[in-house]
Amino acid sequence: MYETISAINDVLNQFIWGVPAMVCIIGVGLYLSVRTGFIQFRKFGYALRCTVGRLFRKKEAADGAMTPFQAVCTALAATVGTGNIAGVAGAIAIGGPGAVFWMWISALLGMCTKFSEVALAVHFRERNANGDYVGGPMYYIKNGLGRKWIWLAYLYAFFGACAVFGTGNATQVNTITAAIDSALLNYNVLSDGGVGLCNLIIGIVIAGLVGLILLGGVKRIGKVTEKLVPIMALLYIVLAVGLIGMNIGRVPAVFADIFRGAFQPSAVTGGIVGSFFLSMKKGVSRGIFSNEAGLGTGSIAHACADTRKPIKQGMFGIFEVFMDTIVICTMTALVILLSGVAVPYGQAAGAELTISGFTAVYGNWVSIFTAVAMCCFAFSTIIGWGLYGARCVEFLLGSRVIKVFTVAYALISIVGATVDLGLIWGISETFNGFMAVPNLIAVFLLTPVVLKLIREHFENEKE
Repeated sequence: MYETISAINDVLNQFIWGVPAMVCIIGVGLYLSVRTGFIQFRKFGYALRCTVGRLFRKKEAADGAMTPFQAVCTALAATVGTGNIAGVAGAIAIGGPGAVFWMWISALLGMCTKFSEVALAVHFRERNANGDYVGGPMYYIKNGLGRKWIWLAYLYAFFGACAVFGTGNATQVNTITAAIDSALLNYNVLSDGGVGLCNLIIGIVIAGLVGLILLGGVKRIGKVTEKLVPIMALLYIVLAVGLIGMNIGRVPAVFADIFRGAFQPSAVTGGIVGSFFLSMKKGVSRGIFSNEAGLGTGSIAHACADTRKPIKQGMFGIFEVFMDTIVICTMTALVILLSGVAVPYGQAAGAELTISGFTAVYGNWVSIFTAVAMCCFAFSTIIGWGLYGARCVEFLLGSRVIKVFTVAYALISIVGATVDLGLIWGISETFNGFMAVPNLIAVFLLTPVVLKLIREHFENEKE
């Protein structure tokens, strides 16, 4: 059965992440960038003022909403996760160091894509039966493109409801167990024979915590993420910057390998990774897995923000992709490539490769800190994607099934603690690709609306 599922998924994955998907993702990002005058670069300073300047502005949100800070923390909670840690490691192992270059390219264009998604989500959102703000690709397709495109909205919601169990939960739990297992094994607290039972216990605990938070609604989700995200990001960045500082002399050579490997992978990987397209495919797909630009998922959280300015909230999308991929993913890549740890080119790899990079430089003691950081990253992602899944299920079946979904979503944590990493990543990539297609079609068709919102916003700013 395992081999059959894997074979079917490989066929679907090759199709959805083939040349058409690469052209679509890069193409829409480039199209939006050109049409908006490369707003992600032209207004980057404005984006920082709108985001960093507002992040710590304390205020209470209206009923059924989050503060802008809570909304961006929830979106970051979902994006800054295993894509930054296990995803980058996997991209480098399968695609070589050059995959990092393609992650940067997808991010630079994805900054504009995510900006557009967030602005559209806030503009076309609505209130549900409970009085909560709901929005995202399903709603800007429905309210922006009209009833004739409603099938596309349902298609997105269906793929989203399926994807959350793998992308948002199982892969994250797998990273948590890998991080905890590595730390406990390094200190001989856990034997190889006890790993299975330990992982089962971890899965049960996570399931309980996830259910408790998600059943508390959007307010509780916002309160958890606004505390968890800054702490986890700071801890990880401090550890990564320290390692980079200790190996600063080798940084130019690593960047040279990244640029050379982007177009000649075999020159860097010793011939094991020789395909230029494979390097690009892994970089783009894992980049999207990490920053979610093109998937439209982050816009679901932003639609909950207590704001009346779609463009200002859209600036958070630019900030998120920059922080997620340009900053944190680059740090992870440098940790792996500077540490001197052996990269298993051509083979699947995950969080354990990143952990090995840290321990190779700092020693075994750092595995405790990396385990804590990675657990925070992964757990926050589970919470963020839980909100996304609930919104997709609500759009498909109504608000009455949200509690049933939440229980099922929490329980999948137990399964995720014990399944094979390679298959989970493969299935998650496939569903991410299926989600991206209807979303990118919608964003492309709604580009005139984005341009109108930009023009009106900056005209009002001048006045």
